Amino acid sequence: MIPNVETCYQLMDQYRMLDNIKAHSIIVCRVAELISQAYIQRGDPLNLDLVIASSLLHDIAKTPCLNGGCDHASVGEEICRKHEFDEVADIVAEHVLIKSNGRGDITEKEIVYYADKRVNHDKVVSLDDRLAYILERYGSSSKYRYESIMENFKKCQQMEKRIFTGLEFAPPDVGALILSQKGWSA
Repeated sequence: MIPNVETCYQLMDQYRMLDNIKAHSIIVCRVAELISQAYIQRGDPLNLDLVIASSLLHDIAKTPCLNGGCDHASVGEEICRKHEFDEVADIVAEHVLIKSNGRGDITEKEIVYYADKRVNHDKVVSLDDRLAYILERYGSSSKYRYESIMENFKKCQQMEKRIFTGLEFAPPDVGALILSQKGWSA
């Protein structure tokens, strides 16, 4: 089952998502929706409802994990499964570190993963800017963590190339397109 937008917002409140995390999730949703709609207009079989719900709920466990030191992607997956949103749970589980092999058609999971990497707080930024923030915030504590972040972003850079091949806009256009959007779903 895929929750509708209203249910996603209710869950955000139920799990006490902080306002700044809500704002981040909403912008991630807008980026993911923009990209998904471009694919759908091309005739690709993406599930827009799944993209929207997964984007809105990707950080559902971020607030309780901030001080608890838990893995918010794993806890978020558990929360989604508890509510029987299994398709969303699969995407939430991999929004930090995706297992995609980088081949085949672009999936909803890849779009949500990529959109999350393009949003710093509530602003659309380049992958390089987001990487700099992530390294400063999370990568300075250990060499292993730093290397993991770098490896993950290399995968994301490759994914960005795959995502935008054949689209009528490029990565630098995303921020302006988001600002000009009217009538978006979430």
